[in-house]
Amino acid sequence: MKISDLQEKDVVDIKDGKKIGNIIDISIDRNGNLFGITVEKYRFFFSLFTNNTVELKWSQIEKIGKDVILVNLD
Repeated sequence: MKISDLQEKDVVDIKDGKKIGNIIDISIDRNGNLFGITVEKYRFFFSLFTNNTVELKWSQIEKIGKDVILVNLD
């Protein structure tokens, strides 16, 4: 799987089924292991001036499906 494949998928919270956003960046350690992702939250008009990204650890990813990535935010 390519990084660009991950960027095309919606990131969804497994607890409530709400879309969080899309992957905009990944974090890789010196050994080339992926350890985190940066997700750009879906924007709403009232949130234009707030932090629109969330950092997730690779361990928070529960499942990578054909269309979505399910994550556990807890």
